[in-house]
This record gives sequence, structure tokens and C-alpha cells, in this order.
Amino acid sequence: MTDTRNTLASLISSAHRLTRIAAQSTGDQTSPAVWRTLSILAADGPMRLGELARASRVAQPTMTRLVQNLASEDLIRRIADVADSRAWLIATTPKGERALAAWRDRLADAAAPFFVGLSDDDWRSLAAAASIVEQRISDTEAAA
Repeated sequence: MTDTRNTLASLISSAHRLTRIAAQSTGDQTSPAVWRTLSILAADGPMRLGELARASRVAQPTMTRLVQNLASEDLIRRIADVADSRAWLIATTPKGERALAAWRDRLADAAAPFFVGLSDDDWRSLAAAASIVEQRISDTEAAA
């Protein structure tokens, strides 16, 4: 029987390491916090600053500065919170979504050399694993 804890730990750390190595090899000097923030907003939709800071695992003052910078570059926008007229929600802009898509393409291109020579079966296994992870995360978030 597979040791599920070790398998999950290996999956998480390998994915993190692959992302880090691929990101470094792109030569992009953009802070990882920018891509993480845009990714969170793209996946989870608009949210308040405090929620976004928690989701990104940074302090609220750090997120405030990051949001100001992203807004000045038109990568995010502030929208009124219909549930609380005193609050704002942070959302991606079309420019931010395009920038994130381009970043993900660069990451995939940078990671590609690690996977040269994989068999069709290996690619099917990776596709199945990616699908399982995505579905489990989506199911868990939907239940929350």
C-alpha cells in the first residue's frame, strides 16, 4: 500500500521546487507575490484586502502596497462590495489576466526541458494526476 502522507508531501514539494526552478530560469524579476496574488484572484474571484492577504500568506500592510502597485499597472481593480458599502473588493483586470496567462506560458516553457522524452503513458499519468489535484482542490474549496 502506498504511503499517502509521503506521496502528498512529495507531490507538494516537487511542484513547489519545479515552480521555483522554472520561475528562476525565466529571468523574470517580478516578485512571486505578484503572480501568487493574481493567481488567487483569478481562481477565487474578487475578495477583500484582508482575505487576499490571508490567502497569499502576507501581512495586510504588505498586501496594501502590493495592491497599490498592481492597481497602478492596471493588473487589478477595486470594486464596491455590495455587501458592505464601506469596503472594496480586489479583482483582476483583463490586462492582469493576460499577464498571468503569459506568465504561466513562460513557466510551462521553462519547465518543458524537465519532461523531454516522457512516454505517452507518462504524459497521460501526469495529465491524470493534474486533473485529480485540480478536482480535489475545487471540491474542497466548494465545500468550504
